[in-house]
This record gives sequence, C-alpha cells and structure tokens, in this order.
Amino acid sequence: MICRTAFFTALALLAGIGGPALAQDLDKVTFGTNWLAQAEHGGFYQAVADGTYKKYGLDVTIRQGGPQAANRNLLIAGQIDFYMGGTLGAFDAVKQGVPLVTVAAIFQKDPQVLMAHPDQGIDSFADLAKLPTIFMGKEGFITYFSWMKANYDGFSDEQFKPYQFNPAPFIADPKSAQQGFATSEPFEVERQAGWAPKVFLLADQGYAPYATTIETQTKMVEEHPDVVQRFVDASIEGWYNYLYGDHAAADALIKQDNPEMSDDQMAFSLAKMKEYGIVVSGAAEDKGIGCMTDQRYKDFFDTMTKIGVVDPSLDYKTAYTLQFVCKGVGKDLAKS
Repeated sequence: MICRTAFFTALALLAGIGGPALAQDLDKVTFGTNWLAQAEHGGFYQAVADGTYKKYGLDVTIRQGGPQAANRNLLIAGQIDFYMGGTLGAFDAVKQGVPLVTVAAIFQKDPQVLMAHPDQGIDSFADLAKLPTIFMGKEGFITYFSWMKANYDGFSDEQFKPYQFNPAPFIADPKSAQQGFATSEPFEVERQAGWAPKVFLLADQGYAPYATTIETQTKMVEEHPDVVQRFVDASIEGWYNYLYGDHAAADALIKQDNPEMSDDQMAFSLAKMKEYGIVVSGAAEDKGIGCMTDQRYKDFFDTMTKIGVVDPSLDYKTAYTLQFVCKGVGKDLAKS
C-alpha cells in the first residue's frame, strides 16, 4: 500500500534536508489500531498532530479499530501497512503460518488488571482467589487466568463469569472481581459507583507480555526496512511527546475519531500510563520506548508453554525482530 516516491526521497536524504519533508517526498502508510481511538493510542496521534511523521518523510493515516473493524486482517491482506498488536497474537501468527513480524513494543507492560471492591479484605493479588466470581472475557480465561491458576493457589474455573463490557454486575456484587485495563475501567467504575476499586496490574504480578506492539508484514521488513525504521522512530518520538509534552492537538484528533472519548478519561489514562510505567519501564528506561529483548520473549514463551497456552515447538523467535528498536531514539524528549 506504500506509495513510494523514491527519487525525491533519495534526493532529500542525500541533501541532508533537516526540515519537514515536502508533500511529494512523503511515503504514504496506514496504521491500524486495535480499538477505538483513546489516550492509549496517544503517541501515534501525537506524531500525526505535531508533524513528527512528516519530519520522517511519512504521510500516516491512522485507521481506528473497534467492534466491527478487522484491521489485523487488513494487514494480512496487505491493505494496511502496520497494525497495533500484542505478543500472543504474534505467536499465533507464527502458528498459523502468517508472515507477520513485530518490530516494536510501545507498552512494556500490558495494562490488563483485575479489580475488586475496596472493602472486602482483598489486599493482595492472591486474595482474589477468595472471591466466588471473576468477570472476564474468554480470551482472558484461556490466557492470563490459566497463568493465575498455575501460579497461585485457590483460583478455579468455577469463578469465571463472562464479562460483557459493562461494569454494572461487578459494581452490584461486592464478592466479585472484574477484568479491565488500568487506564480505563477503574475510571468508569469510580464514575458510576462513586468509589475507587482495588486494582491489581497483572504485569506487576509476573504476567509479562508486551502490548501495543507494532506489527507489519515480513515482506515490508525485507523490502522497505527504511520505511519501517522511520515509522518506528517517529512513533517513538510521538510517544515521548505525548507523555511529556503538549498533547492537546493529539487529544483533539482522538476525539475527532472517537467523539465519545472525554477529556477526563484521557487525562486519567495518561496519568495511569505514567504511574504504572506502562510505556517507560524495564528495557525502555535505558534504551528507549519501543525496546524489546530476546530474554523477555523467551521468558514469556516459557511461561505460556508451561501452562499449555502455547505449543513448545513453536519457532517464537520468528514472531519479532530487534532490528528497529533499543537505539535510544527520542530519549532526549523525556521529562520528569
């Protein structure tokens, strides 16, 4: 889907042009997100809003996901160029023989949480096993709940009740827990119920996939590595600017795509991304946003194979490449 203008781009690079690329110099690419526009996508919208993508010679269109979207299928079909994925999805692509590869991981920590009522004696993650009900989706039941059962005493299949993306059943049942994202559902629960839930981030308990990754087709890496590198670098700079700079224009673009998104919700999400180290923690602290490591992939792969979620014969190393990350891009934009 890339519209190449190689002659003009080459001239610009040879000339060392440092300013924004001219319109005819831009490579057109499309990035598909995995859900409706929100602050958790903020760095990508920031790079559009503040001209960072253009600075890197890219004309980027963000195609938001949602209940009816099929952006990952569009990536597989070659109709979009990059997609917002995750570690288990990347492993599944290898299993299915789909030629996709992860080139960066924006979220060092998956924001997945379990929430409990604040007055039920649930003081630790292990205490959640005392509750008779945990509302979660089927994917969570198969993945992180399998990990919970294998690593903590007391969790059982009988606790599972389907989560319908409505916090009302959780709010009404004090002896229940509910899945969510640290950046989203706790805000909605407090808004509706008037009390803040106890929140337990699975990543801080040892469940450690990467999230909000950047996926592309293998042939994109092979045929257009310069475009991949520029998209990754510009997205990283966008994330530093969204976290630490003026993000008003990015928020405006998010609300343009998703008018139901409120300023209060986005402010909450941004604050929680910083508080929990969702984007900047681990290897990203030293080597920059987006960084991935072989050891991190191996550890998560081993964890998932032990509980039977992933086939141990899977060639998981083909799911990702470290070629484009861990170079310290944008670190000078970070502020305390």
